[in-house]
Amino acid sequence: MAEFINVTTLNRLARNVLEQCEPLNNLIVCGEISGFTRHYKSGHLYFALKDESASVKSVMFRSQARLLNFEPENGMLVLAYGHATIYERDGAFQLYVDYMRPFGAGAAQMAFDALYKKLEAEGLFAPERKRPLPKMPRCIGVVTSKTGAAWQDVQNVVGRRWPLVRLLLAPVVVQGLEAERSIVAGIRALDRDTRPDLILVTRGGGSKEDLWIFNSERIARAAAACHKPVVSAVGHEIDTTILDYVADMRAPTPSAAAELCVPDRVQLRQKLDVLQEHMQKNMQNYMQVCYNKYTMMAARQNMQRQHQAMEQRAQNLRRLQQDLILAQHRNYRTAQTALQSVAAVAASLNPYSVLARGYAMVLDGKEVRSVDSLQQGQQITLRGATAEAECTVQEVRKATKE
Repeated sequence: MAEFINVTTLNRLARNVLEQCEPLNNLIVCGEISGFTRHYKSGHLYFALKDESASVKSVMFRSQARLLNFEPENGMLVLAYGHATIYERDGAFQLYVDYMRPFGAGAAQMAFDALYKKLEAEGLFAPERKRPLPKMPRCIGVVTSKTGAAWQDVQNVVGRRWPLVRLLLAPVVVQGLEAERSIVAGIRALDRDTRPDLILVTRGGGSKEDLWIFNSERIARAAAACHKPVVSAVGHEIDTTILDYVADMRAPTPSAAAELCVPDRVQLRQKLDVLQEHMQKNMQNYMQVCYNKYTMMAARQNMQRQHQAMEQRAQNLRRLQQDLILAQHRNYRTAQTALQSVAAVAASLNPYSVLARGYAMVLDGKEVRSVDSLQQGQQITLRGATAEAECTVQEVRKATKE
């Protein structure tokens, strides 16, 4: 009778045999997820992968599951990377999955849409979160492979357009199992560094599967948490990733991203030349305006001086006019006084005034005669103030003084 073995030994032997089978230790299995369960305490993922005719139990431990950049769902077609062996306790043949990604356009799009909706609902794509890029950065942090074409393109374009800027490379893995962790670490390292003014996350073109890592939720959240503006330039113009939506600016290619990050010195020089020309024209125009204002002010001041001179002359004229009027009044009063004096003298010499005092004039016809010229028998007329008398001279004799 053959020796027997217990069930534990049987399962251990089977596991040892399977572990020594090289094809089972490095597998990529394509299948549809079925019976998916995430253990609420441990965080391990339990599910089955199936195709049209078979299925295999699968498990993905928490340490690997937390690196997934999509949310597995029942019915999703995936590529599972891992190894197959027997779980000793149950004697169950199962696949231990280290990494998993959607496979096929439909499944990939489902994962993309699910993550897009999740992050959009959290506001990570909101336009108000987008920050402007610095116009003239002094240093640009670049997250990419140091051996990739994207790094060379960025250096060439930046060196040609704006050689004053410094490029600080965070070398990362952009493809494979370590890509997600490496890219997240590169973004965070540059964000902590005080030198870069902005961060450029980029890689060259590739297949959709090659670029799928940039749909990672961890990479998206690392970019969203940056204190510095983030530019995304992954693949070609037709390629769009979750990182593009989270970044502050998306560029279609690495070269285009470099052009967006730095100014063009040729265009800037042309703008400076145009600005200098405009400044010279403006200065000339301003000088012409100042000259015109000066000329107008000089003319205005000249007119003002003339006006002041005319006003002074007018004041002098008014003063002379007043003096003339006063002189006229004085002359009038003087002439009036003189006239009154002359009139008084004339009145005193008026013979008729003498007649009013009782005297009479001797008239020979119409001529006044003195008494000395009269002769005896001469006919004369004595005229008084109010009456006349016809007389005959009887005798003329000399008057004696009493």
